[in-house]
Parts: sequence; structure tokens; C-alpha cells
Amino acid sequence: MVMNKLDLRLFRMLKNHKGQFIAVSLIVIIGLFSYVGFSMAMTNLKTTVNYYYDETNFADLFVELVKIPNKEITKLKKIDGISEISGRIVYDVPLVVKEKDEKVHVRMISVNPDNNQVNKLYKVKGDLIKDEKNDALVIQMFAEARGINLNSIIKAKLNGKVKELKVAGITASPEYIYLIENAQTLIPDLKKFGVVFISNKLAEDSFGMQGNSNELLIKVKNKEDIPRIKKELEDKLDKFGVKRVYERKEQLSNSMVGEEIKGGEKSSKAIPLIFLGVAAVIISVMISRLVSSNRVSIGVLKAMGYSNAQILIHYTKLSVIIGLFGASIGMIGGTIFSGFMAKMYTTYFFNIPILKAKIYPKYIILGILLSITFCIISGLFGARKVIGIHPAESMRPEAPKTGKRILIERINAIWKRVSFTQKIVIRNIFRSKKRFLFIAIGISLTYGMTMLPLTMTEQFSSMFTTQYGEFQKAEYSINFRSPINENNIIGIKELINTKEIEPKLEYPFEIVNGWKDKTVVLVGVRTNTNLYGFKNTRGDKISVPKTGILLSQNLAKSLGVKKGDYIKIKTFVPGREDKKVLVKDIIEQWLGINAYMNIENMQDLFVDRGMMTSIMLNSDDNVKGKLKNLNNITSIQSLSDISSGFKEYMKFSIFSIGIMLIFSGILGFAIVYNSTIMSINERQLEFSSLRVMGFHKNEIFSIILRENAYMTIFGLALGIPLSKFFVYGLAESFSTDIYTMSSYIAPNEYIITGVLTIIFIVLAQLATYGKIQKLDFIEALKNRTV
Repeated sequence: MVMNKLDLRLFRMLKNHKGQFIAVSLIVIIGLFSYVGFSMAMTNLKTTVNYYYDETNFADLFVELVKIPNKEITKLKKIDGISEISGRIVYDVPLVVKEKDEKVHVRMISVNPDNNQVNKLYKVKGDLIKDEKNDALVIQMFAEARGINLNSIIKAKLNGKVKELKVAGITASPEYIYLIENAQTLIPDLKKFGVVFISNKLAEDSFGMQGNSNELLIKVKNKEDIPRIKKELEDKLDKFGVKRVYERKEQLSNSMVGEEIKGGEKSSKAIPLIFLGVAAVIISVMISRLVSSNRVSIGVLKAMGYSNAQILIHYTKLSVIIGLFGASIGMIGGTIFSGFMAKMYTTYFFNIPILKAKIYPKYIILGILLSITFCIISGLFGARKVIGIHPAESMRPEAPKTGKRILIERINAIWKRVSFTQKIVIRNIFRSKKRFLFIAIGISLTYGMTMLPLTMTEQFSSMFTTQYGEFQKAEYSINFRSPINENNIIGIKELINTKEIEPKLEYPFEIVNGWKDKTVVLVGVRTNTNLYGFKNTRGDKISVPKTGILLSQNLAKSLGVKKGDYIKIKTFVPGREDKKVLVKDIIEQWLGINAYMNIENMQDLFVDRGMMTSIMLNSDDNVKGKLKNLNNITSIQSLSDISSGFKEYMKFSIFSIGIMLIFSGILGFAIVYNSTIMSINERQLEFSSLRVMGFHKNEIFSIILRENAYMTIFGLALGIPLSKFFVYGLAESFSTDIYTMSSYIAPNEYIITGVLTIIFIVLAQLATYGKIQKLDFIEALKNRTV
């Protein structure tokens, strides 16, 4: 088969400009790689989570109460819309470990020995509970972190008594895909907190709950009935001390998984569009320059009988080849990466013992269409000058561009002091304003893209240091199993030396504003507290008002309230009425979602005067060791424990940050490399003339370097506001109820981003050095009239 002459010419062009085509193909590859990789990974993760929830009969509604007789639970099944309901006993208890000063606690949850309940356990290793008095099942991630194996003996304090439990199985639970204690911790500490499942009989005997439960798990027939069922449950369970009724979407682990999937889906849309958009612009400019340089050849082709359409399609095929080549590699790489990414999520970030992964043809087809569409449009736009080329005119040299003195030339005092080489640089910049602007915008995009991963790292680090140092200043937080009187602080002070110690009252309440509502933990602290640093959204330091309420910024946004509005607090505490409270201010809080009141005001409105649920303190004493044996303490959280958990989490983030930096580097490299090569090809005659005048090849290369240096400076200047826009968009898109991202960029991040961007540009410049060295200047002078 004889290849079409135009196609043969096409492949020669590809061979002669392979460096440029490879560089722009890399951008297309990244665009399709990120689209297919993120889209498939998030779809597989979502499919896996939903399948896992179905397999384990994950609850639609959760109810926390003081105590409810099991016979009353049976009556609740009569509520229209409820298909299944299970009662269970849940208590946080200390785990007895070898290290004396280590405080480890577990959430003890009762289950049926036959695992026939809502929120079934997923068996990973071993068996279910056989011996109802002594067997236990340990959640997988906690077991792996602490080296707990099958048949190991663990010791837990159940209601003050040490109980030895034999590990009959290692299990996973749909309720603890993301293993954290509460919304305040955010980062898992797998060695300090875990979940252990025991039989209903052992839980009843150990916690004095014979024939009772303190949590309900409910499945509904129709999801649309959830609001009505929730309201009925609140009314019917009021006498049993209902603390909280919440939906699956509010369940902490499910919420964290859902937010991660949403973030990945946003990335799968934004990143490909940026890279394919840049690739389209580069292709358009590249083909436009190619058409200009091939003016004589195009005239000859037309003289031989080729039509405008044929030649237009001929040049557009270049962009199609780039699109197909980039799409093929990008989709293969993205598909492989999606499996790796989904596996990483289910194994390292979350505890999902199964993975339902498959290839989705729709993303491959959409990826091809997306790539081809971008490339065809850019190819046609770039090759449009073909239509205006006439065979006879193309045989003559193109009329030189008219020029005029630039503004700086008119200032003789300055211009005469400028060196000859520098004059060439300045004149060429003003002569090629579009190219200058294109490269500058490309550099600004590179700067903005590089800023994002660096900012994300700094954001999480800043969130942590601000939350646990400036906002929550307590070194230790001691949580009690049930509310106790503030007088117990005296006893704590006798056991340990404290620098500061204060009571804290925490209760979940439903906060309502019109049709919007949110169940959050309401925190009561002293007005003059030294262990919280409250700032409003303007950055002003404020105190907790004696009456009224403070709302975290994400809670205020969720409810649509502002300072001066009234909100309703719906209480689940028996004998207490709902209250309307004035919002005194909106505060900055980067982790968690809460409301804050004066502790005495909160006691008077919702509980009893003098009650507290936890103690905050600062101390250099051995707090964990000295308070280890107190029965009513469920957990002792320290800043050092939270810090170690955060550092472990950040190790996993380095991988994704590294990938983003590589993507940014390739973007900057491709833009500068292609633009520089195009400039060299266009200016061969100019550079040949400089060689005749005595310029060395390195001096000519230095001219290009200086031009790009000016473009880099201008691009970096454009990149600063662009990076602010990117970071603001990131903060708005990725802020959730769990954490609030700031759009603040630290000064050092601008410098680091600038240095990295310059490195990417320098690498591109070095790659073009060989082009100058290989130029045939004599041949260029011979063909100066062509």
C-alpha cells in the first residue's frame, strides 16, 4: 500500500519537530491521565462503599439514648416506614496495656453472636463470637496497629473491673471505615483508639444494662420518609433520654468518605480541563507558526491541485495525532493508576476489606472525545491561515512586517545606555507581543498549579497548629463516661499538679434556623477561659458571652445565619424545653463544627447547674499515668497524641503532593520549550545574521534566555493573583463540615513556588540549548529569499 503523499509529508513534519510534539503530547497525557485515573478511582471507590454498605446492612438512621428497654424497641417497628431496627450497648472503656503511661481506649459495642443485625460485621480473619462470656472481635486497623492477632488476650476495664477477652476474630465495620473517635480528632490515631465487639450478654452484665440498649440502628423502606421517621422517633423516645437522632449522611465515617469522593470527583473535572486547554492553545500556536514557515510549500501544493480543505485537514491531522497519542497513553496510565489509587484508599486511608474495581468504557470514550475535540478545534484554528495563501504570491518572500520605534527608544537618555544585545531582546519582545503574553500566561498557570499542592500541605499543617495551640490551648482533655459535678476538679487537682484546669460541658443538640437544621456538639466553657482562644471571622479576639451563643463559621454557613440572628436549640434532654438563643458572633474554627456557650448558661438551660462532661488542663505532670485507674474516665486526649497522628497522616499526603508538582513542572516545561523552539525556527535568518556579525552560538542562546527571563518575571507577577484565585477556589470547593480551609497564603509559599517555577523553566531552556547548537546558519542565509 502506497502512503498518501500528504500523509508522508505529515510524518516527516512529526519527525522534524518531534521534541515539540512530545512536549505538548505530555500535557495531553496528563489531562487524560488525571481524567480517567480520578474518575475511575472515585467511581470504583463509590461502588465499593455502596456494595460494602449493602453487604453489611448499614443503618439509615442512628439513635443515641440514655437507656431504652428492649421490649420498647420492638414497639418502634410499628412506625410506618421502618423495615428493621436493632438495639445495642455502646461504651468507651480503657484498654489495659503494658506501657504504664500509655492511655488507650476502645469503643465497646455489643453484637449478636450470629451477626444478624443492622450494621453487620465483615469478617476479615478468624471467626464470630462463640464464647459469649469471653470472646471479642477487634476492628482490623486497630488490631494491625497494635499487633493484636487471633487468640491474643486483651484486657479491658468494663465498669471498673479488668476483663480478659480472647480475640476470636479480626473484623471490619461499615460504621468505622474511617476510624476516628469523634469529629474533633479528625486524624486517626490507630494505636490509641479502636473498636471492640462483644456479645450482648457480656455487655449487659458488664455495664448493668440487662434487657436495655443505649443505641438504636434503623433501616427504612424509603429514604424519602427519613425526615418524618426521624421526627416520630424524637417524640416517642423523649422519655428515654434521647441524646441524638441522625441520618447516615451525618454519620462521621460515612461523611468523611463522602467528602473524599466529592473532592476526587471535583479534581477529575478541573485538572483535565486546565491541561487540555493549555495543550489546545500550544497546538494552535504551533500549527499556526508551522503554516507560516511552510508558506512556499503550501503554495506549491495548491499549484499542484490540492484544495484548501485538503491542506487544512492535512495540518489538522497533526493535532489529531497528538490527541490520539496523548489519549492512548493517558488512558492506559490513568486506568492502571485508578486501580492503584482505589486500592490505596481502601487499604491505607480507609478500612474497607473489599474492592469492587472494574474498567469503565464510558470514561475511555469520553476521554477520547474530549481529547480529539480539543485537538481538532485547536488544529483547525491554527491552520486557518492556509486559506489565505495564494500559489503565485507564496513564491515571493513574505513582505516584512512594518516596524516603529518603541516607547523606550524615544527616551534617548535611557536607550543609548542599553547594550546592543539588550536592544535586540527588548525589540523582539515588543515585536512578538502575542508570544510574550502566551508564555507569560503559561508561566503564571504553572505558578498557580505549583502553588496548589504546596498550599494544601501548608493548609493542613496550619489547620492543625491553629486548632491545637491557638484555638484549643489545653494540653490534655479528660472525658468522662457520664456527666459529673464540677467539684470533682478538686479531686483531680489533688492527684496531679496542674498549671490550669477548667470544666467543659459537651452535649449534642439540633440547631435549627427556619427549614435548615444541623445536629452538632454544643460546648460550654467559662466566659474567661484561658484554654480556648476565640476569634471572630474578622480576626478579633472575643470572649464567650454570658448569654447567647457563638457559632463556628462552617455551622453559620450551613444554617445561613449571621451575627444578631436567633436560632432554635432543640434539646433531647428529658424535662428540658427547646430554646431560642441569640447568635452573638461567628468564630473561626478550622477543624470540626460546633457551637459555644457560657457553661453556666448552658447548665441552666439544658442540664443541671454544676455539671460537666470533661476537664481541660495544662500540666507537666504524668497525667495519663496518674489518672489511668479512674473508672469514670473514658479517654485522655493529649496534644502529643494528636500531633503524632497528624504526622502519620501527612506521610500519605506527600505522594499526592509530589504528583501534582510533577504535573505542574511538565506544564511549565512544555509551554516554555515549545515557545522557545518556535521562536528559534522563526528567527533562523536573524540568528544567522548575528553569527556573520561575530556572535557566538552561546551569545545567541543568551539572547533567548534574556527574553524568556523577562517573560518569566512578568509571568510570575501574573501568577501571584492567579494563585490567590486558585487557592480561594480550592478553599471554597473543599471546605466541609469536618474542616474549613483558609485561602491565606504564607509569604514563604510565594517564594518556594517561584523558585520551583523557575527551575521548571530553566530545565526547558536547557532542553532547547541543543537546538541552537545544531542550527545550520549557512543554510539559513542561502535560503533567505525563499
